[in-house]
Amino acid sequence: MTERHSWEPDEELETPPLVVDTVTVRYGDTVAVDAASFDAYAGEFIAVTGHSGAGKSSLLWAIAGAVPAEGGVRLGDDLVTDRSQGASLGIEVIPQGSALAVLLTAQENLELPLLARGVSAEHTRHRVQAALAAVGLEESGSHLAEELSGGQQQRVAVARGLALRGRVLLADEPTSELDHDNREKVLALLRAEAERGAIVVMATHDPEAAAQADGEIRLDDGHLETVRVPRS
Repeated sequence: MTERHSWEPDEELETPPLVVDTVTVRYGDTVAVDAASFDAYAGEFIAVTGHSGAGKSSLLWAIAGAVPAEGGVRLGDDLVTDRSQGASLGIEVIPQGSALAVLLTAQENLELPLLARGVSAEHTRHRVQAALAAVGLEESGSHLAEELSGGQQQRVAVARGLALRGRVLLADEPTSELDHDNREKVLALLRAEAERGAIVVMATHDPEAAAQADGEIRLDDGHLETVRVPRS
């Protein structure tokens, strides 16, 4: 039987609500996020917008448990306490700038996080090939990350986030380096993650990308306001 490598999310999720409760992030005397609160639910695709330096990345990393924050983040009954525990709850991040290991291949950058989570070698291979194919890089898996263009590296980072099959996917500027066609492809893949039952939160400065999300919240110097509520 020929193995399929198109992107076909292989299970539907039962994702509990994500509750961000008065989260504040400080760097010394600088307040990057000021008492931000919002709820997100399974199947929702939320855009976080705002100018550069408004606090978008800090908010996403606080939700992931990767930066110290006041207030609280809960996924269902579970309080997110740190990055490791957040990952164990199924909170995954597509970081801004890709954060790839440049001396590993694209394929290895996807494989290592999966194997570290205890995914079998067979399932890892299938997920990696399918995720790379989904972003149009099925022929680039053997290339070192440092050999790829900025846009290709960004798509590898998106593929890595998809392959992890999270319950919450936090995407930080996932289309900033992409041309129109690849931007639309990545947005469709994020939409597919929401449709399988994940919560997708995307930080973006691109109003056209934000318009494709179900809802939008805006940060202005750390202060959050709801612009659009998700469709019911």
